[in-house]
Amino acid sequence: MTYAEPARLAPTSLSAGEPNVRPRRSGRVRTVMLATDLTPVSDEATVQAIDLAASLGARLLVVNVIDPTSRGSGTAASRVDQLRAEREPRLLDVVGRARAQGVESTFLLWTGEPGRSIVAAAEAEGVDLIVLGTRGLDRAGRWLLGSVSDHVVYHARCPVMVAR
Repeated sequence: MTYAEPARLAPTSLSAGEPNVRPRRSGRVRTVMLATDLTPVSDEATVQAIDLAASLGARLLVVNVIDPTSRGSGTAASRVDQLRAEREPRLLDVVGRARAQGVESTFLLWTGEPGRSIVAAAEAEGVDLIVLGTRGLDRAGRWLLGSVSDHVVYHARCPVMVAR
């Protein structure tokens, strides 16, 4: 049995001046983003993102976001600088693990609200797939506490893989 690729149909009814808002993509994943909070909860997502990028021959972009409004991070600029200094070596460790498997890898360290920042970074970097972890809260827990993974799933313009 042979496989025949399905025919691709052009849009049939675009009126004058109506843009084709969904440009065709090659379907190839060139950049995988790992959104990590650098806690043990993200370990499985880290392993999966590195393995996935390696198997696809894709670049890995590791993203961590410092939330200046969270209870643990404070609001003073010096505290954010301290958090940056603490997180950079840990991000470099993840990048090193990916490079050891032959994956081109870099990292971004942003400051802002995590869900929105992850989505913005994905758009700015032209990411094809986002991989992130979840704390495993039930729907009620996510509603009460908020959920970065829920925000990313519902707002990202690319596919999102959530690792439990």
